[in-house]
Amino acid sequence: QVQLVESGGGLVQAGGSLRLSCAASGRTFGGYFMGWFRRAPGKERDFVAAIGWIGQSTYYADSVKGRFTISRDYAKNTVYLQMNSLKPDDTAVYYCAQKSPSGNIYVPENYDYWGQGTQVTVSS
Repeated sequence: QVQLVESGGGLVQAGGSLRLSCAASGRTFGGYFMGWFRRAPGKERDFVAAIGWIGQSTYYADSVKGRFTISRDYAKNTVYLQMNSLKPDDTAVYYCAQKSPSGNIYVPENYDYWGQGTQVTVSS
């Protein structure tokens, strides 16, 4: 079993920054891709970013490329999402997730474990 706990969400003005954290416990942290997804009101859960188990491979949705950075700290069993130049369209509940061994990284159904989510609100 894996437990994922997100933190770091909040209210920020457009152009501002936030850093989300996701602390993992349980199953071996280093052997799995980790991802961030978000769900805006009335919308599906969308892929935001993912990081490989080595930590050198990172992947981003086009909408956040150049503004968001995903990273992981193996010593702390934690994944981060640094979000800069935030826009009102980034407003959503953000979830971290641990991927299953199979399937592509962009589909939420390919992730086994999820955190409870953290709200990010960007005001204009």
